[in-house]
Amino acid sequence: MGTLALAAILAVSSPLFSQQLGVTQLSCDLSSIMEREQERCFEVLDQTNVSVASWMPEGCAGKWDNLSCWPSTPLGHTVSIPCPEILQIITGINGTVHRNCTEAGWSVTFPPVHVACKYNINDTEDEDTKEYYMHLKTVYTVGYGTSLTSLSLALITLLSFRRLRCTRNYIHMHLFFSFILRAMSIFIRDAVLFSIDDINHCSVYLKDCHYVMIFFQYCIMANYSWLLVEGLYLHTLLVVSFFSEWKYFCWYIALGWGSPLVFIIAWSISRHLYENIGCWDINSNPSIWWIIRGPVILSIFINFILFVRIIRILMKKLRTSDVWSNDVSQYKRLARSTLLLIPLFGVHYIIFAFFPEDVSNQLLKTRLSFELTISSIQGFVVAVLYCFLNGEVQFEIKRKWRRYHLQKYFWLNKNSSISNGGSVLTQIVQVSRSSQREQRRSLTPQN
Repeated sequence: MGTLALAAILAVSSPLFSQQLGVTQLSCDLSSIMEREQERCFEVLDQTNVSVASWMPEGCAGKWDNLSCWPSTPLGHTVSIPCPEILQIITGINGTVHRNCTEAGWSVTFPPVHVACKYNINDTEDEDTKEYYMHLKTVYTVGYGTSLTSLSLALITLLSFRRLRCTRNYIHMHLFFSFILRAMSIFIRDAVLFSIDDINHCSVYLKDCHYVMIFFQYCIMANYSWLLVEGLYLHTLLVVSFFSEWKYFCWYIALGWGSPLVFIIAWSISRHLYENIGCWDINSNPSIWWIIRGPVILSIFINFILFVRIIRILMKKLRTSDVWSNDVSQYKRLARSTLLLIPLFGVHYIIFAFFPEDVSNQLLKTRLSFELTISSIQGFVVAVLYCFLNGEVQFEIKRKWRRYHLQKYFWLNKNSSISNGGSVLTQIVQVSRSSQREQRRSLTPQN
């Protein structure tokens, strides 16, 4: 079986397919691994076969069997080698395969590769698995498209009204923009990496896909950072009585956009030096992957702690008997916003933050279905809660709408006249003055 054909089959049926949601790029990554192993094997065989031939007249010459590299071996000996690297990445199992050097040449591999490495290449569930993940890809594409549209409208709305420009809404706008970047990075990644099904185009992908993955990972980390900023701001608003919002906002900018950049640079350098495989889409080295995963999990955990503290503070303030009624109303509104928003952009992540990787296929599907669906519509929910259902935003929109209708009315009737020869404006002024005289007359005491 050819290298590319094997890589394509492995890509469809492996658990990594569920993480990448794209057969093409994963096939390219696996093909790159196979080609690298093949080149390494040929280099070793070219160096050893010449020297071995001088002292070992009988035996089996080293060979590459499209999966593993078998060294030159004397007659009657048995060679044991680990499972192919590509299968170790797929299954995570470090098995061992053997071959005997006989008078007829190399024997067949024992135990069979699919038994020793715990991989069934003829799994009948491959097509069903592929179809399931394609449906899941469609679902999250629709979700991110909806979020992108609603977030763009929400961002334009907040930028259009000067009365809405404050620190709180500035943070919301940055959060909206981080969600927009996250959705755009998903679409760019899918368009660049997973758009072509012919894996012979792998060389085309590998030219620019590193930069695509760097941008993708940065947008994901920036989104988590701004979710953390939202939690920190709400917590500061409740705990600190007086603080410089502008000073805090500068630190929020550094945390939201600057801190992800530091970790992404460190991750990119580490990938280039120690794990420069394929399109940097397979995270086979846990220590390098934790450069990104660690800060994300930490931000999720901190946001969860902040959520619990905010709820406790709000409940304590609401139970205080000496709180004025207007303050109670304010805290209730803040509590309602917190309860609606914080779980949506933080608490549900804590469920899968420490989720083990070696789980059953069905459990992995359940996790991905829940996580990808909620994540894709999360931006839409945030836009609705923090913009379209916000009372201040609704008031400004209604105010703008009434002003537009009034200007339109005057524009349509600017050249028209009324029966007494005056303009519409004159009539309105006269009616206003007449009503004022009537009010004064009614207030004048009668003799």
